[in-house]
Amino acid sequence: MARNLTDNRTRNTLVMIVIFGLCSFFYLLGVWQKSGSGGGDGIQTWVNEQTKCAQLPNLSFETHHSASNLLNDTDNSKIEPFKPCDEQYTDYTPCEEQSRAMTFPRDNMIYRERHCPPDKEKLYCLIPAPKGYVAPFRWPKSRDFVHYANVPHKSLTVEKAIQNWVHYEGNVFRFPGGGTQFPQGADKYIDQLASVIPIAEGKVRTALDTGCGVASLGAYLFKKNVLTISFAPRDNHEAQVQFALERGVPAYIGVLGSIKLPFPSRAFDMAHCSRCLIPWSGNDGMYMMEVDRVLRPGGYWVLSGPPIGWKIYYEGWQHSKEDLQNEQRKIEQFAQLLCWKKISEKDGIAIWRKRLNDKSCSMKQYNPKGVKCGLTSDSDVWYKKMEVCIDPLPNVNSVSKVAGGQLEPFPKRLYAVPPRITLGSVPGFSVQSYEEDNKLWQKYVEAYKNTNNLLDTGRYRNIMDMNAGLGSFAAALESPKLWVMNVVPTIANTSTLGVIYERGLIGMYHDWCEGFSTYPRTYDLIHSNGIFSLYQNKCQFEDILLEMDRILRPEGAVIIRDKVDVLVKVEKIANAMRWKTRLADHEVTGNLVPGCVYWGENLPV
Repeated sequence: MARNLTDNRTRNTLVMIVIFGLCSFFYLLGVWQKSGSGGGDGIQTWVNEQTKCAQLPNLSFETHHSASNLLNDTDNSKIEPFKPCDEQYTDYTPCEEQSRAMTFPRDNMIYRERHCPPDKEKLYCLIPAPKGYVAPFRWPKSRDFVHYANVPHKSLTVEKAIQNWVHYEGNVFRFPGGGTQFPQGADKYIDQLASVIPIAEGKVRTALDTGCGVASLGAYLFKKNVLTISFAPRDNHEAQVQFALERGVPAYIGVLGSIKLPFPSRAFDMAHCSRCLIPWSGNDGMYMMEVDRVLRPGGYWVLSGPPIGWKIYYEGWQHSKEDLQNEQRKIEQFAQLLCWKKISEKDGIAIWRKRLNDKSCSMKQYNPKGVKCGLTSDSDVWYKKMEVCIDPLPNVNSVSKVAGGQLEPFPKRLYAVPPRITLGSVPGFSVQSYEEDNKLWQKYVEAYKNTNNLLDTGRYRNIMDMNAGLGSFAAALESPKLWVMNVVPTIANTSTLGVIYERGLIGMYHDWCEGFSTYPRTYDLIHSNGIFSLYQNKCQFEDILLEMDRILRPEGAVIIRDKVDVLVKVEKIANAMRWKTRLADHEVTGNLVPGCVYWGENLPV
């Protein structure tokens, strides 16, 4: 008995040492894939030197870190390494694959919407980079140049040759800033818009570009401090969105079809369509009603190209005067129904402004053809069908008030208390908790920067926050060198994406059990705060981690904050994906892991 007691004490001591070690560290993975330029190993070595581990005293954790669970997990058999996928999957987009898309109806572009594979058809392998892949140019050079090896698709250089979209020159693509409707360049086009819309005054901060091409409008709006989300379908205009993201411009694969856009109501200061081929005059105005939903009160809608300017340009458009005139007449009628005010039409560009509130719209315009939508959450959009109805605005007590609250101009908007918080529209959040959240993430981001000095260098241009909360991570990082796609999971307890937009930031809803609507290798840095705990009983960790691996650029990085027992499981899968782990110190806060994890791959696939 004495011997057994001694053995038990020894075993308990070892258990406590293991638990203390696990709970005293968070995982820092700084792992880089070898790029075609062969520079990955040098960067990895430099970062490893910057992130040497140190022990952290006085750590304590909540009781949910179970010793039995941790030990049982470490006893599990080793996960078999994931193999590289076949080269045909280099540009794999799981929910927008052509072969699956063609099995769906073409009405309302349904076949171009998201159609994700069932579990039995999911890929459990690592998406390879194309041969010769090299690190993208840094911003702002990336705005104008993209390596051919990274996006080896030349079709747009032929199809859009006279429209100045993109030119192939040697081993690079050059983007002169042109577009179908602005072949003389985006700068001149934006100047035209700015003569009517207060773009340079900080009042227009967030914009939506529908049917964006290679996103040159969004690329050049950065000069005006405007953040633009651009979208286009994955169709015969090969690699539009891939080019946009490779240039360092926010974009996603999407279409105005039959389901709602993945944004909350009253999100954007401006929406734009430049010859985007969306049938605005069709479907009883349903697409214009969806734009109305996502536009902020007082926001602007820009439409350039057919049918605007038909009296001058109809011959070049190969449509009859009568057809174009009838199309514009319908658009004007729908705009009137929505209570939009046309403020300009010149040189083939028409601009409308959305009503400030519902009181400012004459009741006679709310006829049976303009039925108001039912009262639903402004976040209830994921896979929900669009309807022919007008989204109601929050009530106001005066015709001069802005429905939902007036926003400050940017950059003051970034830290001003958002109206949704002030008005108590977001359950569980107050002015005080909002301000505390900002302070907390400022501290976290400073710690990240102290750990990885590359964060401030422009090395990470395209950044994603997988569980963005109030957007405080993105706010703390705010810089012209980078942008953050703030994702709010569809299963989050509280939808905060409206708050994020009121701060002058951008983002979208997404379910992380599915593939994200982007191409492989499109983000430099991925931040994950509590994602694996949130999805623990929803889908497999492998699915989430393989998707992170797919969208992460070679030589990219990931920061993961989560519970210790969750990270133990994540680490095992990461090792099977050729990711490497490092240990580093950080602070303890609440029930989250004290610190972060930097990920990447340094083995070729």
